[in-house]
Amino acid sequence: MGLDALRAPRASRSRSLHPGAWWIWALGLGTAASRTTNPLLLALLVGVAGYVVAARRTEAPWARSYGAFVKLGLVVIGIRLVFACFLGSPIPGSHVVLTLPEVPLPDWAQGVRIGGRVTLEGLVFALYDGLKLAALLICVGAANALASPSRLLKSLPGALYEAGVAVVVALTFAPNLVADVRRLRAARRLRGRPDSGLRGLLQVGLPVLEGALERSVALAAAMDARGYGRTAEVPPAVRRATAALTLGGLIGVCAGTYGLLASSGAGYGLPVLLAGVVAALGGLWLGGRRSVRTRYRPDTWGVRAWLVAGSGAVAAAVMIWSAARDPAALAPSVVPLTAPALPLWPAAGVLVGLLPAWVAPVPEPVQRKQESSS
Repeated sequence: MGLDALRAPRASRSRSLHPGAWWIWALGLGTAASRTTNPLLLALLVGVAGYVVAARRTEAPWARSYGAFVKLGLVVIGIRLVFACFLGSPIPGSHVVLTLPEVPLPDWAQGVRIGGRVTLEGLVFALYDGLKLAALLICVGAANALASPSRLLKSLPGALYEAGVAVVVALTFAPNLVADVRRLRAARRLRGRPDSGLRGLLQVGLPVLEGALERSVALAAAMDARGYGRTAEVPPAVRRATAALTLGGLIGVCAGTYGLLASSGAGYGLPVLLAGVVAALGGLWLGGRRSVRTRYRPDTWGVRAWLVAGSGAVAAAVMIWSAARDPAALAPSVVPLTAPALPLWPAAGVLVGLLPAWVAPVPEPVQRKQESSS
């Protein structure tokens, strides 16, 4: 034991981290981001996610999609600010930044305006709102860059296999698209052809769509060859019990979640939520009997996976607790406009999310992989 036991090993097939741990960690950070509009906390969340991705992502194609999610977050912030300028803001303000020409609208469009006054309070509110959504996108991008979609699909219960395939295909579309665009732009630069601007975009778009079509056909052929969609025969009583448990469990989860969020349902919310989760898990276990697939070398959930998933859960739990205890610290006032402050406990909870940068297995360098394969 000692420090050597806590030191992160080199990643290999037998010592790689469970992909579900990365998703739980990222969803924990995303939950924390959804509970605050404090720009300092949101910037801290983005910094934590970026540091962990830089320290633990591999050279796989899906790992290169993180930059695209960051750019998408910046675009979201820009669009939110543009909408606040041209379509107005629900936040009243007294500090007028500029006045745009206002388009007259009919009487039935009361409450909607195009143009007019642009206040500083409205812009700050739009900036906080855009930062919140951008942080959520970046957390999802971190999970995409760190977790292997194919390994995550193997870890799903048998009842969710068909739905998991659709989700994995959707999640791998963006990383593969980014990889194709980078590869084609590099090839055009080597040939001395333009790779930027409208002309370069049009000439790159057609090969990218062609590659996506070829990949879809190859995926369909591989799924058919592996018996995708074929199920085993189960007794009718098992099918009815599966449907009843799954549907009842989902209803219980919805009712329990509503009870926890409502001000008067805290007494029954948690028991109903736990009962719904147990019923849904039972339905998933029974539904898995219809799956005829087998698992080859399934991923194990070890101590490091618990630490990674737990760090994201701690960040979410501390942020939820802080939102209930001191909501003003997590949502800075814009009317009147005040400078945001960094609350201590929420910031400490977010910093716990840095734990995967030290406990997760270190990805193997590309040179070492090439030497071992040769």
